[in-house]
Amino acid sequence: MSQDDGVESGAPSAFSGVRTVYDAAQERLGRIFADFDNVIVAFSGGKDSGAMLHLVLDYMRAHAITRRVHVFHMDYEGQYTATTTYVDQVMTSDRDLIVPWRVCLPVAAGCAATMYADHWRPWDPRARELWVRDLPTHPGVIHTGNVPEGFPSFDGVWDYSFQEAFERWLHDGAGARRTAVLIGIREQESLNRYAAINREDKRAMHAGLRWTSVMTPGVVKAYPIHDWLLEDVWHAHALFGWSYNRLYDLLYTAGVPLHLMRVASPFISQGIRQLQLYRVIEPALWARLVGRVNGANFAALYGDTTAMAARSVTLPAGHTWKTYLKFLLDTLPASARQRYMTKFATSVRYWTEKGGALPSETVRELEAAGVKADYLGPTQGRIYTRPHEVVRFPTYPDDLPGIHAFASLPTYKRMCITILRNDYTCRYMGFGPTKLDEDERRSAMEKYEEVLT
Repeated sequence: MSQDDGVESGAPSAFSGVRTVYDAAQERLGRIFADFDNVIVAFSGGKDSGAMLHLVLDYMRAHAITRRVHVFHMDYEGQYTATTTYVDQVMTSDRDLIVPWRVCLPVAAGCAATMYADHWRPWDPRARELWVRDLPTHPGVIHTGNVPEGFPSFDGVWDYSFQEAFERWLHDGAGARRTAVLIGIREQESLNRYAAINREDKRAMHAGLRWTSVMTPGVVKAYPIHDWLLEDVWHAHALFGWSYNRLYDLLYTAGVPLHLMRVASPFISQGIRQLQLYRVIEPALWARLVGRVNGANFAALYGDTTAMAARSVTLPAGHTWKTYLKFLLDTLPASARQRYMTKFATSVRYWTEKGGALPSETVRELEAAGVKADYLGPTQGRIYTRPHEVVRFPTYPDDLPGIHAFASLPTYKRMCITILRNDYTCRYMGFGPTKLDEDERRSAMEKYEEVLT
């Protein structure tokens, strides 16, 4: 059963006599096509975005909707052949209903395979001889040789920033009043995605609908299948006979659990632990990937070991976590070292001056363990889905062993793990990939530099 999200019940369920997540998705699509004169479907080539696109196309045919939707695929060059085949098929089918946009440009894509950069540039014209594969040739492909007039900046621009600019460009180019960007994220996949839908203080919604987020004036992100479970996605594929990425069959044969199957850029931090599968499933492609990004082979060999902090990390003899952090920072190139130090200094300042919010059960654990800190009581203003309290540490902790919510606690050990994971954006520490004010960063670095030296 789906949750109540502000839409009325529609047609009888395709599955049974009760209202299901399928019915809820149909109702959401009805609202989208009623409220928005321009629709963009973000398509990654994975099971979720594929299911969402099939739902859209089925809905359009069932309701005789003839105005075409934009289908946007960000092509990261380095991917399994099965993914390329599936994207080719989707981008050249249903041309009566879709306008395909397949972007093959040298944006900055996150990379956790190397210490020497925080990103790599797919389709970089300066590295053409190293490309993993040739450019696709079907209509709708955008590459450096055919960029439209007025197109947003892309060279070295972070992929997520570019995607939002591109969606705005499509909105403006269509002369639309309102544009809906449909994204196939599901709450089940991560706490971040759950929070994106269910935050109590969420205000930027279209018409009060919790499954939407206003991106910019006139452009709204919508999540039609946010409440689907993994089983719902595959049930729908089987029930309706939808096409899908056959990479999932290969991953299943290789013994990868269903919840760990990923279709994404191979070098991002979330995919490092499965990078070694390229060697097994597609050896020839793997050989090209190794030559494409420095450190890919090391990440494949050790991405699921303590070498990249995928398992329990042990402290080297004679070190504290703070001294080990200094050692790790000294091994990095200057640009990478400064990037980490800026983030770390921000964390030190936040937890020792202002204090951070932690779940109440974690606070009780800290108190029971005798951890010295200022326990400042319940949070004020911001509303959480469960009780939180503010804790301020007099000095930044080296380690807090025995506390269950380790990843949410400020420690030098957590900083070490972040470096070992090549996590340039420090997502593991709770940072988002946002730009910080340069003056604030410089001030923090100057004030707290002695903490990290």
